Amino acid sequence: MIEPYAPAPPGAPPPWRGPARLPVRPDTGRLLVLACVFVCAACGLVYELELVALASYLMGDSVTQASVVLSVMVFAMGLGSLVAKRLRRFAAAGFGVLEAALALVGGCSAMALYAVFAWTGDWGGLWADGSRILLVAFSLAIGLLIGAEAPLLMELIQRIRRQDAGGAVADLFAADYVGALVGGLAFPFLLLPFLGQLTSSLLVGAVNVVAGAALVLGLFRRDLTCRARCLLLVANIAVLGVLASAAVLVDDFERAARQAVYGGDVRVAVQTGVQEIVLTGGADGRPLDLYLDGRLRFAGRDERRYHEALVQPAMSGPHARVLILGGGDGLAAREALGRPGVRRVDVVAPDPGLIRLARTDPALSSLNDHAFGDPRVRVAAGDSFQWLREAPPATYDVVVADLPDPGITASTKLYSQEFYGLARRVLAPGGRLVVHAGPVTGRPRVFWTVEATLRAAGLHTAPYRVAGRGTGRTGGPDRIAGDDSRAPRDWGFVLAAADARPPMRLDARERPPRTLTQAALTADARAAEAHRVAGVPASTLVHPRY
Repeated sequence: MIEPYAPAPPGAPPPWRGPARLPVRPDTGRLLVLACVFVCAACGLVYELELVALASYLMGDSVTQASVVLSVMVFAMGLGSLVAKRLRRFAAAGFGVLEAALALVGGCSAMALYAVFAWTGDWGGLWADGSRILLVAFSLAIGLLIGAEAPLLMELIQRIRRQDAGGAVADLFAADYVGALVGGLAFPFLLLPFLGQLTSSLLVGAVNVVAGAALVLGLFRRDLTCRARCLLLVANIAVLGVLASAAVLVDDFERAARQAVYGGDVRVAVQTGVQEIVLTGGADGRPLDLYLDGRLRFAGRDERRYHEALVQPAMSGPHARVLILGGGDGLAAREALGRPGVRRVDVVAPDPGLIRLARTDPALSSLNDHAFGDPRVRVAAGDSFQWLREAPPATYDVVVADLPDPGITASTKLYSQEFYGLARRVLAPGGRLVVHAGPVTGRPRVFWTVEATLRAAGLHTAPYRVAGRGTGRTGGPDRIAGDDSRAPRDWGFVLAAADARPPMRLDARERPPRTLTQAALTADARAAEAHRVAGVPASTLVHPRY
C-alpha cells in the first residue's frame, strides 16, 4: 500500500539508530555498495533476457513473449518496491536474503521452464500451457525480487553517509543503468554463444548470490547478530550448492530433455549463433527429420512431396537462373538442379551452421543429393531481405522463398509487401516467384494474407496447396515440435509473376516429379480457392498482419 506523504519535522533523526559501523572508510563503503548495484543490475537484466529468449524458442512469437515478460516484470518490480518499505529497518539482512532468493529463482528459471516444456508439453489440457503459466510466474517472482533491491540499497548507502535524496538516487541509478547495459550486452555476445541458456543462467545466479553475500557479510556484518550471520551464510552456501549441482548435471539434463522433446533418435544437436539445429534419424534406414529451434522443418518421409510442390510448378518456363531464399538444408536446390537448363542457383540462407551441416552431414548431404557441391550453386549466408536490396534488378528467372512459417515473428518481415516488392524487382521478364505461405485449411487467414500481400506488391498470383500424406507429425516448416494437434494437414503455396497470372502446370518432359501429377495439382489449386478468405489486408513492415 502506498503510504500518504508526511514530511519529517526539521532536524528529525534518520529511521536507523546511527551510521553503519564499517570495516572500511565511508567512501570505500559507498563505492562497494555501488559496485554491488552494478553487478545486481547486470544479473537482473540477464534473467529477463534469458526468459524472453527461452520463451521465444519454446513457444514462438518473440514479440508476444517479450511483451509478457517485460510487462509482468515491470509491474512486479513496482510491487516489490512497495513490499521493501517494510524491510528498511532490517536493510542489510533483508538484502542478503533477497539476493539469495533472486539467485536461486533466476538461476534455475531456465532449467525449470525447459523441463516443463519437455516433459509436460504434450500431456494436453492445462499442462499444454504449463510453460506459459510458469513463464508468468517466474517473471512475477523475479520482478518482485528485483524491485525490492532498490529501496534496500538506498537505505544501505544512506547508512554509510547521509546525503540528499536526489544525489543518492542519481548515484544508485547510474550504477544500475550501467550494470544493465553490461548485462544486456553480455547475454547475446558472451553468455549465450559460449555457455548456452541453461549454464549462463546458473552462472549469473552464482555471481548474484556471491555479490549479495559479500556486501552484507563483508561490509555490513556488524549490523547483523551472530545468529543472523550464520543463517545467512548457510543460506548462501546452500544456494551456491544447488546452482553448482545443477551446473554439473546440466549436460545430462539437456540431453534427457532433448530426447523428451524429439524422441530418443537424436543424432545431431548444434546450437549455432542463429538457432538450435537438431537432426534425428538418418541412419539404419530411419527417416531423417530436421528441427530448427524446436520446429519440425522437414520430415524425411514426406519432405520430397513438400519440396517438389514448392519448386516444380515455378520451374515451368524459363529457369536458367534460380534464386532460393532460405533453403539452407539444400533440398530446394536439389529440386531446382534436377531440371535441365539450369545454369545457376543462388542460395541465401541465414545460418552458416545449417549450410555446413547440409554439406558435411552424411545423411543430410545424401538427402539433398550433395546439391551444395554442384559447381552451379553459390551459397551465401545472410539476411534475405538485405540481400534482395543489394541484388541487381531483373537477374533471376525463378525466385523460391523457402522460408519459415509466416506466423513466426522472426520471419514476418520476409512476408511483407516491401519484401515482395524487392523480390519482384529481381525477377527477369517472364520470371516467377513461389512462396511457402503456411497451411491453407489450418490457418486460412494467414495464407490469404500472404496472397493479398503479394498482390499488393504488384504481382499476379496463383494459390495452390498440396495435401500431406497423413495427419500427425506432418513435415514442412509449419509444425511446432511436441504438439501433434497443430500439425498441418496440407502445405500452402502461392505462385506469382509480374506480367500475368502464371499458369499452374508441371513440365514433366525430362524428369517428372515423384509425388506430383498435373491432375492432382490442378485439383489442389481449386481446393485452395475453396478456402479463400476475402477482404484481408496486406502485411507491411510497420503493420504486420500475421
